[in-house]
Amino acid sequence: ALAPRCGWVLPGLEQRLAVPAAATARPYAAAAKTAKKDAKKDAKRSRQEKVKDEPRPRRRPLMAEPVDDVYLTWLYKRPSYELEQAVGMLKRFQELDFTPPKQFVYINVSLDMALQKKKKVDPFSSSVTLPYRFTDEVNKVLVFTENEQEAEVARQHGAAIVGGVELIKWILEDEIQADFYVAVPAIIPKLIPLRNKLRRKYPSIRRNSLGSDIPQMLRFFRECHEYAVEDESIIKTRIARLDMPTEHIIANLKTIIHDICTFKPSNFDPIVRSLVIRSSTSEGLLLKLDGILPEAEKVEEKEEKNAVDEDQQKPVQESVRT
Repeated sequence: ALAPRCGWVLPGLEQRLAVPAAATARPYAAAAKTAKKDAKKDAKRSRQEKVKDEPRPRRRPLMAEPVDDVYLTWLYKRPSYELEQAVGMLKRFQELDFTPPKQFVYINVSLDMALQKKKKVDPFSSSVTLPYRFTDEVNKVLVFTENEQEAEVARQHGAAIVGGVELIKWILEDEIQADFYVAVPAIIPKLIPLRNKLRRKYPSIRRNSLGSDIPQMLRFFRECHEYAVEDESIIKTRIARLDMPTEHIIANLKTIIHDICTFKPSNFDPIVRSLVIRSSTSEGLLLKLDGILPEAEKVEEKEEKNAVDEDQQKPVQESVRT
């Protein structure tokens, strides 16, 4: 029978409504859920044990050089080339592909930044003057000075912006930007508010951007080539144009590599781990490092060997004298 509409409740229905939901749940539901979880854990553990027990597939050693022109690249070691040979190949690729002859040439440098224990070389940036310029672009240089004579000299030698402390506000608000910032020693204490803004471009003696010889600083920074470490251990930068003579491309590359090597002491492993050269439209060619890295390290090794030989010969000479 249906309950009346006047708000009456059937006998026993009130008791059912008063019982909490937890009490009406099935008593074996929690146990079944726990057992299901345990079964999943056991299955996962058994699969892991099977994977450990199975012998790992042996990887075939990579073959040295392919015989045919068409081959699977993952079966062979990546070929490496002499620098002059690689530049010639890039020029040949350009002729075969009918790509622009004045395209840029790039290098990708992989670095070994490790030092003693957990120490490593901090990511750095640097500027270098290349022996052969490959672009007509001129860097925008700002000169900080409050001396009228020095300001006039800076303008005569090609400074894009010249000024004193009045420029600080405009630089902080990004109203004025430049590729490089140089300063004379007299004004440097007043430029401290720009230290965090400019960071690596802040004038300093170590970067040769702080000094009294304004013409020399302008001559360097207006035509210098800048590069920086990316992703903690990679340098990607352009070095030349493909239509330049091969010896000019090689000279520019070696200049940059020699500058990179100065950021790590010579008593450690070379900072350059691998070097790849490419053009704007070609594949990358891995280079052999022999003859590219500076020979100062080899000279030091020879001197150390000679010192050891001398130490070994001294006791022999002393015994002969006695």
